Amino acid sequence: MDDFLDNPASLWPTVPPTPAEAPPPRRWVWSAMPPPERRARLRELRTWVQWLCHTAELHNDLPPCWYRHRWTREMLTALYLGWLRTYEGERTPGRELAEAEWINTLHAFKPHMKLPACVGGHQEPPLPPPPDLGAEHEWELYLATSADITAPAAHPAEAEVQRMTAELDPPL
Repeated sequence: MDDFLDNPASLWPTVPPTPAEAPPPRRWVWSAMPPPERRARLRELRTWVQWLCHTAELHNDLPPCWYRHRWTREMLTALYLGWLRTYEGERTPGRELAEAEWINTLHAFKPHMKLPACVGGHQEPPLPPPPDLGAEHEWELYLATSADITAPAAHPAEAEVQRMTAELDPPL
């Protein structure tokens, strides 16, 4: 295998062609993947994350335990799939700056990938609070009685919408 730090093309696994009757590949929804697929995809993601950390110098931004944090893993998955589409996808008219947009997205994600609790080593995320037994009743009550939900439909700019519609479709 090529050194992926210098040759990102070596990241793509060689996948045998799928038969015509095979279903199209799904999006990466971690919980929907069978465990063997999850392991294989996580290995693929890890290889890319190692390349990304080296190339984009993210060693101070992404802790080594990133894969143990679901939300960080989701962000990196989104970045990886966006990177694949940007750098290996078909050229789309109007997307001449797709690579620059991807880099901007990476920079926007960086602050959210930092895990200060894990600077000295992995720390498990805090446990979620116990379920509120009255929350479901409160939710249903809100749906049934809140004016936000029960008020009749009214567009805040109804007159303007009607005027624009009339301009687009003038009477004959």
